[in-house]
Amino acid sequence: MTTVSDYFGSLVFDDRVMKAKLSSDVYASLKRTIDEGASLKNDVANAVALAMKDWAVEHGATHFTHWFQPLTGITAEKHDSFISPAPDGRVILEFSGKELIKGEPDASSFPSGGLRATFEARGYTAWDPTSYAFIKDKTLCIPTAFCSYGGEALDKKTPLLRSMQALNKQALRILKLFGNTDVKCVRTSVGPEQEYFLVDKAMYEKRKDLMFTGRTLFGAKPPKGQEMDDHYFGVIKPRVAAYMADLNEELWKLGVLAKTEHNEVAPAQHELAPIYTTTNIATDHNQLTMEIMQKVASKHGLVCLLHEKPFAGVNGSGKHNNWSMATDTGVNLLTPGETPYENAQFLLFLCAVIKAVDDYQDLLRLSVATAGNDHRLGANEAPPAVVSMFLGDELNAVLDAIKNDEAYESNGKTIMKLGVHVLPKFARDNTDRNRTSPFAFTGNKFEFRMLGSSNSIACANIMLNASVAQSLKIYADRLEGAEDFETALHDMIKKTIKDHERIIFNGNGYDDAWIKEATEKRGLLNLRTTPDAMSAFLDKKNIDMLTSLKVFSETEIKSRYEIQLENYCKTVNIEACTMIDMAEKEILPAVCAYEKALSETVSAKTAAVEGLKCKYEKGVISSLSALTDSIADAVEELKSAVGEYEKIDDVTKASFFIKDVIIPKMEALRAPCDEAETLTADKYWPFPTYGDLLFGVK
Repeated sequence: MTTVSDYFGSLVFDDRVMKAKLSSDVYASLKRTIDEGASLKNDVANAVALAMKDWAVEHGATHFTHWFQPLTGITAEKHDSFISPAPDGRVILEFSGKELIKGEPDASSFPSGGLRATFEARGYTAWDPTSYAFIKDKTLCIPTAFCSYGGEALDKKTPLLRSMQALNKQALRILKLFGNTDVKCVRTSVGPEQEYFLVDKAMYEKRKDLMFTGRTLFGAKPPKGQEMDDHYFGVIKPRVAAYMADLNEELWKLGVLAKTEHNEVAPAQHELAPIYTTTNIATDHNQLTMEIMQKVASKHGLVCLLHEKPFAGVNGSGKHNNWSMATDTGVNLLTPGETPYENAQFLLFLCAVIKAVDDYQDLLRLSVATAGNDHRLGANEAPPAVVSMFLGDELNAVLDAIKNDEAYESNGKTIMKLGVHVLPKFARDNTDRNRTSPFAFTGNKFEFRMLGSSNSIACANIMLNASVAQSLKIYADRLEGAEDFETALHDMIKKTIKDHERIIFNGNGYDDAWIKEATEKRGLLNLRTTPDAMSAFLDKKNIDMLTSLKVFSETEIKSRYEIQLENYCKTVNIEACTMIDMAEKEILPAVCAYEKALSETVSAKTAAVEGLKCKYEKGVISSLSALTDSIADAVEELKSAVGEYEKIDDVTKASFFIKDVIIPKMEALRAPCDEAETLTADKYWPFPTYGDLLFGVK
C-alpha cells in the first residue's frame, strides 16, 4: 500500500534528490550557495542542470520553464523542450547550466509601471537556488526571479529575497551582541492559511459576474446564510471531501506541506492550512496551492473561488500569514520561553516587531490593498483597516512592568479543569487568540490576518521583513556603540514600549468604539480603501527606509504604486461594465417577462371572473415596474460614470474617481436588481441565486 511518505515531494528536486544525483563536491558547493549565499560556480551549475534534466525526464517531463511571479499577482511560464537536433536526424535531450541560470522572457507584456516602454522587450529570469525545482504537467519548473534589461525587479520574488537578506543582516548583528556567534543565518518563516469557496461549475458558468470578475455583483440574501454557525468545522460533504483528498495528494507530490482542512464559517467556504516554512518557499508554495486548487476543482465539476468577497452578506475569504524568525541553529526568535521577562533577547526582537508595525502601519496596510480586499477589511468578519497588535495578557503585563520599572511576577501556567473526571487537564497558553486583531501574537509567531485570499503573500512579507529589519538596524546601531550594553538594552526596550504602546490593542477590533479610539485618541491610520492606502507608498519615510535597505529602488516603488492603482481601476471598471451588461441583457428582460406573464394572468382572470381585483398580481406588477425604472436609470448613471472614468489619464485621479463615483453608482444599481430578484418567480430569474450557489454542492 502506497503511503503519503512514499510519494511526498516525489515531483520535487529537493535535498534528497540532490544528495543522490550530485557528486559530493557539487552538492556541498550548491548547499553553500543555498544556505550561506555563496556565489554559484559555472561547473556546479552545469552539473546541477544535467542531474535536474535526467531526473525530470525519468519522471516524464519533456519541457522546462523558468517559473516566475510577475506583477500580475499570478505566476508565468514559457515552456521549452529538452530536445536538440542530432547530426543523424534524431534528437538528443539537453539542458545546460546557462539555461538553468538564465532565461529571456518578453518583458514588454507584463506590468512594469513605467519601468519598461512597450518596444523594450528584453527581460531576464534568474534561477533562485533556495527554492526547489519541481515538475508540473510534464514540465520541469525552475523558480526564478524576473528583472528588466536595466536590472529593475519586475516581479514579487526579487524584493522578497532582498527583504529577507536585509532582515538576516540586521538580525545577525543583534544576535552577535548577545553572544550568539555560531548563528550563520536568520530566516523568516511563514504559514499562510488559505480560505476559499467551492461552487458548482455548471452554476458558475451561468453567471457572467463570476466568470468575468470572480465575485457576484448581484444577489439577494437567501433565507439561510451563516446565521446558525453550523457550517464552521461541520462534517465535510462527500463531494468536497473527494476534492480535498485529491488536492492534498497533488500538493503533497509537489512538496507543499498541506496540513489542515476544514469547513469555514460561510456556507460553501473552506480552509487549507500548511505547516510554515521559509518565506520565499512558502510564497512559491502558496502560488502553487492556489493554482492546483482551481485545477483540481475543475476535475470535480467545481469552481474554486479565491476572491476576497464572492458573496455579499456572508464572510469573505482571507489568508492568515503566520510569520516568525528563526536561526539556522533552530532557535525561534519569537519564542518567549518559560520566563519572558528574563528573556532579554526575545524581548528585544518582540520590541523590534512592535516598533516596525507602528512605524510602518501604512506599508502593512497597502501591502494587502486590492479592490477585492476593500470589501472585506472592517466588515465584522475580518480585521479592520486600522492596523493594531494583540499581545495577550501576560506579555502586556511584562511590558507594563518594564515601562513602569516594576517587578513582574508570573503566576505560572494556569491548569484548565473542565469539570469532567475523564477529561484530561492541560496547561492554558500564555495568550488567548484574538481573531479580530490584524496582527496577533500566537505564542511563537505573529498572525497577520489582513491578507486577502487571492493576494500573493510576497507583498505583505516584503513590508514586514523590511520594517522589522529597519527596527533591528536602529537597535544594532545604538547598542554596538553603547558603553554599558545591559543598561542600553533595558533603556531601549523601555523606550520602545513607551513610544509604541498605542499600536497594542487586546480588545474587539470589530467594535466601532475601537475605530474611534484608534484614530482620534491614538492617532492610528484608518486607510479604508486602496486609493487611500496607496498614497502612503510615496511618503518620504517609506521610500527612505525601503531604498536604504535595498529592498526597492525609488523607481521600483513608483512603478508598483502605478501598477497597484492600475489593477484597482481595471478591476472595478470590469465589474462596472459587467453589471451594465447583466442588467441590460439579463435582469431587465427577465423582470419584464415576468411582468408580462403577470399582466396576462390578470387579463385572463378578470375576463373570466367579473369583479376580481387581482391585488397580488397588480401589486407585484406595480413594484416591479417601479424597480425596472430604477434599474434603467441606475444603468444610465453607471454608463455615464464609466464614460467619464475612461477620459481620466492620471491613475491617482482615476482611482479616486472609481472609489468616490463608480463604486457608489454600482451599489445604486445593485440595490433595485436584488430587490427585483425577491419579487420575480424563480423560473424567470436568469442565473443561479445565492441559495443555489451557497448550498448547491452536496
